[in-house]
Amino acid sequence: MWILPEPMLAQPVPDPTLPPGWAAEVKWDGFRAMLSLDGGQLVLRSRNGTPLAPSFPELRSGAEQLSDATSLDGEIVVWEGGRLAFERLQERLQRRGARAAALAAQWPAHFVAFDVLRLRGADTTRWPYRRRRAALEGLFAEQHLTAPWALCPSTTDPATVREWLTTWTVGVEGIVLKRLEGVYEPGVRGWRKYKNAMNCS
Repeated sequence: MWILPEPMLAQPVPDPTLPPGWAAEVKWDGFRAMLSLDGGQLVLRSRNGTPLAPSFPELRSGAEQLSDATSLDGEIVVWEGGRLAFERLQERLQRRGARAAALAAQWPAHFVAFDVLRLRGADTTRWPYRRRRAALEGLFAEQHLTAPWALCPSTTDPATVREWLTTWTVGVEGIVLKRLEGVYEPGVRGWRKYKNAMNCS
């Protein structure tokens, strides 16, 4: 089975300006997670390596939508009343078995994918971001992915970034900036993150 790399990280910055040659993604108030699917078996772990699959049975069952030998980086989120509810997500992290299944029905989680690390057996971490992003969008389109899978928005338009920071819902923390030609560097703070206090709960 393919071994998930360490997650790539982001360096905080005080300015949300989108530089030329960079893309911006939404930064979610959720739980960073990485997943890998091999032979129908889903590995889901936290940024620190904690196994998460027992807490989120809907992600395990939803893995049948994915292509085999595929690995993703993303954020697990829970929506409640039109906002991202981190407190519900925290409660779900503590549950297993029947209780986890009951909470999956009450507060279903979504995996918001923002990067692809492996696609149908091909290691994509050395691909530039622009190519990884196109591959991720292609995966969603070709597999017709639906809940619990969601595609993180990405843009190279500064006006769109300003809109995100002023009009998006509570629970959207800010933005993450990624170089279009940047590769995926495990454990390296090669991305930038801007936290928007206005939209945080």
